[in-house]
Amino acid sequence: MERRIIYSLAGIALLLITFSAAAQNKSSAKIEQLIRQMTLQEKLHFVAGYEIFSITPIKRLDIPQTNMSDGPVGIRNYGTITAYPATITLAASFDKSISFAVGKALASEARINNVHMILGPGMNIHRSPLCGRNFEYMGEDPYLAGQIAGAFIKGIQQQGVIAVAKHYAANNQEYERHDVSSNMDERILQEIYLPAFKTCVQDAKVAAVMTSYNPVNDVHASQNEILINQILKKDWGFKGFVMTDWASTYDGVACAKAGLDLEMPEPRHMHPDTLLAAINNGNLDIKVIEDKIRRILNMYDRFDYFKNPDISKGYTVNQLFNRNTALEAARGGIVLLKNKNYFLPLDKNKIKKIVIIGPDGHPATSGGGGSSYTTPLHPMSLHQAVKKIAGSEVEVIWEQGVDIGRKIPVDFFETFDFYYYKNGEKQIGVMADFYANRTMSGKKIISTTYKNMNMQADAMFFKNLPKYSFSAKFSCYFQPKKTAKYLFGIAGDDGYRLFIDGKAVINEWHDQDAISRYDTLLEAHKEYKIELEYYQGSGRALLQFSAALAVTKELTDADYRTQAIEAAKNADLVVFAVGFDPNTESEGFDRTFDLPYNQNELIKACAAVNANNVMVLFSGGNVNMNPWIDATKGLIHAWYPGQEGALAVAEILFGITNPSGKLPVSFEKNAEDNPTYNNYKDDDKDGKVFYKEGIFMGYRFYDKAEIKPRFPFGFGLSYTTFAYSDLIIKKTSINKYNVSVTIKNTGKKEGAEAVQLYVGQTNCSVPRPQKELKDFAKINLQPGETKIIKMQLDENAFHFFHPEKRKWMIDPGEFTIYIGASSEDIRLNEKIIL
Repeated sequence: MERRIIYSLAGIALLLITFSAAAQNKSSAKIEQLIRQMTLQEKLHFVAGYEIFSITPIKRLDIPQTNMSDGPVGIRNYGTITAYPATITLAASFDKSISFAVGKALASEARINNVHMILGPGMNIHRSPLCGRNFEYMGEDPYLAGQIAGAFIKGIQQQGVIAVAKHYAANNQEYERHDVSSNMDERILQEIYLPAFKTCVQDAKVAAVMTSYNPVNDVHASQNEILINQILKKDWGFKGFVMTDWASTYDGVACAKAGLDLEMPEPRHMHPDTLLAAINNGNLDIKVIEDKIRRILNMYDRFDYFKNPDISKGYTVNQLFNRNTALEAARGGIVLLKNKNYFLPLDKNKIKKIVIIGPDGHPATSGGGGSSYTTPLHPMSLHQAVKKIAGSEVEVIWEQGVDIGRKIPVDFFETFDFYYYKNGEKQIGVMADFYANRTMSGKKIISTTYKNMNMQADAMFFKNLPKYSFSAKFSCYFQPKKTAKYLFGIAGDDGYRLFIDGKAVINEWHDQDAISRYDTLLEAHKEYKIELEYYQGSGRALLQFSAALAVTKELTDADYRTQAIEAAKNADLVVFAVGFDPNTESEGFDRTFDLPYNQNELIKACAAVNANNVMVLFSGGNVNMNPWIDATKGLIHAWYPGQEGALAVAEILFGITNPSGKLPVSFEKNAEDNPTYNNYKDDDKDGKVFYKEGIFMGYRFYDKAEIKPRFPFGFGLSYTTFAYSDLIIKKTSINKYNVSVTIKNTGKKEGAEAVQLYVGQTNCSVPRPQKELKDFAKINLQPGETKIIKMQLDENAFHFFHPEKRKWMIDPGEFTIYIGASSEDIRLNEKIIL
């Protein structure tokens, strides 16, 4: 029986933080009084960040400091914590209840750390598989992205934490993101790249919106008056505040006038001096600044931050619930793309030896790179997960297969036995002394011990110390078990130095963020004294230390491949764990379509000696599968599945969990099939990318061009089968319909199906896609069980944005309602007349 947590969406709207009209009027009077009491300098300072991740407090007026954290997949700035699946995985679940639950769990960990604002979700549209940040977003369809993001936001804000919808708008590439303008006509913008934000503003009532780095139609988003003042605030009625992404302002006065309310992380362009000069010369009205303050303080009042500035007080976190939520999200979003001759699920009684081959097999690949990456609280690699699920009767080994240039071996942070002396007797662990300065001088503020010297110390480890300017000295003894070369390594920010028997062997006593290593021959059973000194200057506090047996031979790429081939020959089953990782798919740059690290060659070589293989792909989207797709019997797309994701993959491999994810983005066969292939980058170096594909991107393009993708939007296999029947459409009022369809599990295994509703117009005054997703629902069914799915359509399901009339409108006429298992696999359809 598949284990499943059921999250009910019933009553979500009632859980949102709402207030009566009387309470709103009262709070408005209170906020107006606060604004009147603020000095001019206080007003000018309030509209820019404070201490990197906060908004400026004004203590004399009891305006509290509010704190932010990167957070699409975890509260990143606060140490090891639950790492949830990348948000593309939530979109692949086609399940709003899962997205809501992840938002709720995420917010609980924000609250316990007194974080008032989570910088997420990201909801930019997948335009090309090359965008380095696609894993943070929710696919190619604006309706799906808006619904999944909206549920995520409701989950966060129901817990009394502000969600920040980002990156507004059209941030569809990381390539030269500060400088290259996303240029398109208004219809493209309104129909494809803005609807998800509109849904989150008008339905989910998101409290804050973050602008993107890029210009849109030649004006940077942070100072784009059409995007902020006109569309967001006036047309959509947004009542919250608009903030920048970090260091994405370019003209402070232009930003202020365009509607930007908060510059982050500090006043660089919306600097008090700049704003004051503009006010004094008549170029900026102080009322504009006051409106920004009003918007921010209104959200403080909405979320009760005036009364409860420390939202961690009296709050507890159910870590088991959060961990299970991360697991359930991974289970729901992982997609089975290929299952030749029903090769999966595996029967462990017929397998004696499994080899996991590939760089994503170990350690855990939980997330992509950049500001979203979260250090997992309970990481489990695919190697570890398969070993756990397969059981003790099955041998499970791992081969890296390729040289990925790791600076520190995979097993570097292992546990060695360190000890210290207390009253002349050995005690396992390490002694630590902390000082309130950078020089380890004066009175110790903390003296304590830890279980071992192998530490990964970050914000949570140092939480009881000053935020800046402290130092520490760790000391212990180490007795090698055998004579060999040992490797000592440190990753730190800021200064550190290591002494062995009083000799300085690593000395990086300056502000930096780097890794250092030292290897030396140590004698068996000889006692060595280890001393590690550290100081924290500015920025984050980080210290990692470990000792391990040194690598005696540096392996080449060919060496890794040879070892993998030999292992493949001798295994009953090969599980390829391949794809990208935080170093190759990340914020800040775009990735390749081909797999990195010569993985294509690795796969082909190993598949040639063992045909019993399945592929587990880790990435934020599609990759070039041509070199190996025909050589594998199974393909699972794991995305970046979070800390519990490897366990979910292993459950799917062995049939404990029935896969139910569906692709939230079309997977093209070839890079050149994508409609952006010839206009993705600024090849002519004019600082502009024109969205020449228009509204016809993703499945909208493949339908129009009659190009068959490798795997269509909405596609995903199951270990059971589903029958669709009895499509019923009932008109309830003008341009509003109730739609129902009967779904039956016709297979022998419990499973979940994501039912998709598309709408297409037969004839229209402007070109339109053949069909567009307008609703979806996920249902879990026992074998033989039948249920009726109910969905609704309103005028938004039929309208389009008229480019000349510059408004949303409906052309009356014939429409087709399609019910499908994917954008290609249409099971039922019926025509209606509007």
